Amino acid sequence: MFCLQQIKWFKPNGYCITRISFSGSSQLSQQNEPGAKLPTKKHLRPVTPKLRYPLWFLKKERANYNERLTAENKLFVNEIIKEKYGPPAIISGISTYQLKTPLKKEPLQRGEWMLKTRRTGLIARKIGIYPMWTKEGRHMLTTLLQVVDNHVVSYTPPEEYTPHLRVPRFLRENEYGCLLVGAESMDPQMYTKQYTGLFNKAGLMPKRVLARFMVSPEAAIQPGTPLYASHYRPGDVVDIRGTTINRGFQGVMKRWGFKGMPATHGVTKTHRRPGNIGGGNKKAGVWLGTKMPGNMGLRKRIHRGVKILRINTKYNVIWVKGNAVPGETNSVVYIYDTLLPLKKFTSKPPGFPTHFPEEDNEPLPEELYDDSIHYFENPSITYEVEEK
Repeated sequence: MFCLQQIKWFKPNGYCITRISFSGSSQLSQQNEPGAKLPTKKHLRPVTPKLRYPLWFLKKERANYNERLTAENKLFVNEIIKEKYGPPAIISGISTYQLKTPLKKEPLQRGEWMLKTRRTGLIARKIGIYPMWTKEGRHMLTTLLQVVDNHVVSYTPPEEYTPHLRVPRFLRENEYGCLLVGAESMDPQMYTKQYTGLFNKAGLMPKRVLARFMVSPEAAIQPGTPLYASHYRPGDVVDIRGTTINRGFQGVMKRWGFKGMPATHGVTKTHRRPGNIGGGNKKAGVWLGTKMPGNMGLRKRIHRGVKILRINTKYNVIWVKGNAVPGETNSVVYIYDTLLPLKKFTSKPPGFPTHFPEEDNEPLPEELYDDSIHYFENPSITYEVEEK
């Protein structure tokens, strides 16, 4: 009778070691001889940990059905929502709720800004592309990003925050805490009780989109604080993270930019094909990473070093330079201070840890422009009258 045993353990370098041993009686082995052991098998491919979200992150996925509520019951539910969160309102052109007391506690004590300080980011919607001109008359394209009803949901200090993905050989004390930001307030009836419980401590309505930002302890913000587009200023350099447009299954000419084969001169049914994909002799076979047809797009990408050219404080719209922001129109993107060493802040930003409009002596103007951008209300061409 034989007994198989399989043992797995992980080494600090990230590789998985598997050891299989069996013990029992055999015609070739003696009774007092210990069980024979097979040689150790080592997997060369490192084991990558998988990210698993907690159970409360799972949103309600069922289809909405008619709960057969009477008109009086619907009116009663709307009154409860109005008393708890405030009446429905349109803020910055967005349908949301006018919160009565967004802060249940006093604001956190603000720290001093340093070169290594990292502050929070924003959640925005990509709403289109718009042309702009410099004062010298040079034309450029810009992308419009609208900050939609952002609030701070919770803050976890560095000593209490445990990231999901941490490699054992890189374990060290956390330098940054976790700031959870939500955007786009929604009706609480559309989500589960567990998901809406995330926002009870902050006194907020459930949010459609959530994002985590790693912030320094001195840049922590009290949960319930609203975030605006004035968190940035024209001239700031930011990084934008989004999901690229899903192009589906595409060939090598569109996916990788291959030239293709000639249209004539003996070419038969290989005009858009990739051609040879493997070598001969000892290198026979297809190498890993060969550019071949496949799914194009639907990948997380970060566009770094983007300059802000214009900000509208009334509708919370940000104009950034270029049209290479990942994602299609109406997609969600995440904006945060750039991590490029040569383009980081060298002095304390105006909005640190964020912009609080109630502390301004005078409200900010509706339009904020970069110094290099032509202001549309100014004349574009001026003439000087020559004296005769």
